[in-house]
Amino acid sequence: MDELDRQILDILRRDARTPYTEIADDIGTSEGTVRNRVEQLVEDDVIERFTVATRTGNVKAMVEISVDVNVQTEGLTERMADWTMVDFVWQVSGEEDIVLVVDATDTSSLNDLITRARELEEVVSTKTRLILDEWLG
Repeated sequence: MDELDRQILDILRRDARTPYTEIADDIGTSEGTVRNRVEQLVEDDVIERFTVATRTGNVKAMVEISVDVNVQTEGLTERMADWTMVDFVWQVSGEEDIVLVVDATDTSSLNDLITRARELEEVVSTKTRLILDEWLG
């Protein structure tokens, strides 16, 4: 990955629907070059997926989860990724082992999800942080 790839990724991170012609104009290259670079980045698994960021008015939160020391987090994170309201599942270092980024319709729905996590035998504790605002980097 070179500087041109990084410039393309910076634009796509802000808006994955940016037309290749606009990206090409912004970084001073051709539309074909941008198209080929994006296809290669997808093929190389640098770009995992194209997604949508929403401002739904919902309750957004990070639910930090600590699991028992003997738990393989991969299986647990895969199951949690399928839960409704979960946008992202991160395996992290530090006090917690897993972070769920949640977009819930209301606090009651968020609380139901937290309860569901706490009821799993692998889970030792949870900590929840409401996301008050966000900006694109």
